[in-house]
Amino acid sequence: MPAKNDSARDPDDLDALRAASDILGIDALLTPEERAVRERVRAFVDGEIRPHIADWFDRAEFPAELAPELGRLGVLGMTIEGHGCPGRSAVEYGLAALELEAGDSGLRTFASVQGSLAMGSIDRCGSDEQKAEWLPRLARGEAIACFALTEPTAGSDPSSMKTFARRAGGDWIIDGAKRWIGLASIAQVAVVWAQTEEGVRGFLVPTDAPGLGIRVLEPKGSMRASIQCELSFDGVRVPDAARLPGAQGLRAPFAALSDARYGIVWGAVGAARDSFEAALRWSLRRVQFGRPIAGFQLTQRKLVDMAVEVQKGALLALHLGRLKDAGTLRAEQISLGKLDSVRQAIAVAREARTILGGDGVLLENAPIRHAANLESVRTYEGTDEVHTLVVGQHLTGIAAFR
Repeated sequence: MPAKNDSARDPDDLDALRAASDILGIDALLTPEERAVRERVRAFVDGEIRPHIADWFDRAEFPAELAPELGRLGVLGMTIEGHGCPGRSAVEYGLAALELEAGDSGLRTFASVQGSLAMGSIDRCGSDEQKAEWLPRLARGEAIACFALTEPTAGSDPSSMKTFARRAGGDWIIDGAKRWIGLASIAQVAVVWAQTEEGVRGFLVPTDAPGLGIRVLEPKGSMRASIQCELSFDGVRVPDAARLPGAQGLRAPFAALSDARYGIVWGAVGAARDSFEAALRWSLRRVQFGRPIAGFQLTQRKLVDMAVEVQKGALLALHLGRLKDAGTLRAEQISLGKLDSVRQAIAVAREARTILGGDGVLLENAPIRHAANLESVRTYEGTDEVHTLVVGQHLTGIAAFR
């Protein structure tokens, strides 16, 4: 057992606590450039997000005014090259996602919807004209885009989507509905996926188009500092120039979803780390029975269990990032990462809350907010069940989806 004169760590020295918590020396695996990106995003979160996030969450408010600041930070469309986009590595994007979600899942979701889903689809499938029109503005945060794939009756099974686009001369007429569409009420353009007589196609639809209705889904008990909407399409007409020429079939939206899921692997580690750090600092400050509760065996076991999962999650995310930068990352690897990272992050956030005791339910303390948010993160971009079956199909060769 430790000697009674052991000196406790200073709860206010966060740098020292983080150094002690990096038991496996993961920080040394990063390049100076990668660490610089992380520190830049971390400083932004510390200065612009942490002082306000509890209030935003409480009032269910997304701070749309942050979009241009995130653009200047270089986290929108972060891995896209050209058209004014940052052109950074997958690992650098992952580190940014980690720090953003350490602030709040809604903040990382904004960067994911805008950068991976919407901008990624335009970059991968759009015409030169579409890229030139939208990517620079979206990268700067001067415009906002959403990604409309999920429907009221087509969540985990997008192949059953009912939204339909039919040709009408040189135009397309879109009818149908989408649900759980992030950012739609503040977006200027929606990347809309619809069935056609030629299969699934993608369209860039202005959000002020006649016949397009947008309803914010509220109240929510999770992701409150974020926006999710339901969209209705009643004879929405767009020209053929709005069609994404490179988007044919579900492979196109699935590619964007893979990028978003990759970011979630990192982001969930950020939520877990922030919850763990809150618990560690609290345990060093909180005195009961004449000593900090960090000195009790049961508390130390909780802290160790959380630290193990945060370290394992960071190693997994970094490994997947290196694979992605090498161009060898596979779908089942992303599914394994998303499944485990979010599942463990929820467990860490909940355990961290117990260390904070009754005060752990106050929004001034992050774990309860992270735990609530992660319930949504666990569901979107593929549920636990879907990712389990993706990995299961890889292991057995048998598709168990139907």
